[in-house]
Amino acid sequence: MCVARRRGRSTGAGGKDTGPAGGGLLQTETGRVEAFSDGVLAIAITLLVLNLRPPDHVPGQLLAGLLRQWPAYLGYVTSFLYIAVIWLNHHQTFARIRTVDRGLHFANIAVLFTVALLPFPTAVLADAIREANRADTNTAVALYALVAALMCASWWWLFSHLQRHPDLVHDQYARYFPQGRLRAAVGVVGYAAGGALGDLIDPVAALAFVPAAARVLRSHHGGPAATRPAP
Repeated sequence: MCVARRRGRSTGAGGKDTGPAGGGLLQTETGRVEAFSDGVLAIAITLLVLNLRPPDHVPGQLLAGLLRQWPAYLGYVTSFLYIAVIWLNHHQTFARIRTVDRGLHFANIAVLFTVALLPFPTAVLADAIREANRADTNTAVALYALVAALMCASWWWLFSHLQRHPDLVHDQYARYFPQGRLRAAVGVVGYAAGGALGDLIDPVAALAFVPAAARVLRSHHGGPAATRPAP
């Protein structure tokens, strides 16, 4: 249920005060934000499969054609698991949030923007590895690392906003967001290092930073799983 506005303040159901109205977007409950975010994440994770296509092959060589597409399979599995971890993080994060304000809306949109981009560098990287051109593969690794670093930066924005506005968070969870902010910053650095590793050593080796960065994002609050407090 959206909150209602009083002069200079915004109130929830039963007249509960949720903070200054500020003349902008009202503070709202998280339900619609979570539903919209789940839809975007579901579409992004589904689009990954479009990079899996029947191979071109001569009669009797279907198996060889399928095996030649291993970069597409690797990219699909890697990015699928990555988006799945992001969905779990997003769910746990919003279980700790009480209301959403303008700044949190924008930070969440930034997270969704970067996640929705992920199928593109995944397809580019798979094609470049399959073509076995070193320069193109280096470029593709850098593109993937850039999008992933932007994703971590969007999480840093979201956590920073929640750290600055503890009134948006259920009281018992406010202390977790500074650590989430630090982990997101480490993710930005990690992806930048992964991109450099792929350029200087071996592009395929850069894929090793994906599970490491996913580990950084997973359990980003460093505490037990969140449960939404009863109203």
